[in-house]
Amino acid sequence: MASYEIQWKHSAEKDLRGIDKQFISRILEAINSLSDDPFPSKHRKLQGSESSYRIRIGDYRVIYQVDNDKRIIVIYHVRHRKDIYRK
Repeated sequence: MASYEIQWKHSAEKDLRGIDKQFISRILEAINSLSDDPFPSKHRKLQGSESSYRIRIGDYRVIYQVDNDKRIIVIYHVRHRKDIYRK
């Protein structure tokens, strides 16, 4: 199975800069593992969306979309669980 390409939105990069450095390596490791398996056992599909998912990494959540045809994963947000679903 070929790997998926991971693309970062500017919003996700900005979110990552605001996270405490002790959590960043664990978050990046989980995101990089999505390239091999975009649907890990702990992923959840977001309600009201065709292709948006989230994974949990401790108290942080990663919101991403998967394009199976182009084999691309787009990371939209990386935020603390208390902030991720606020608009």
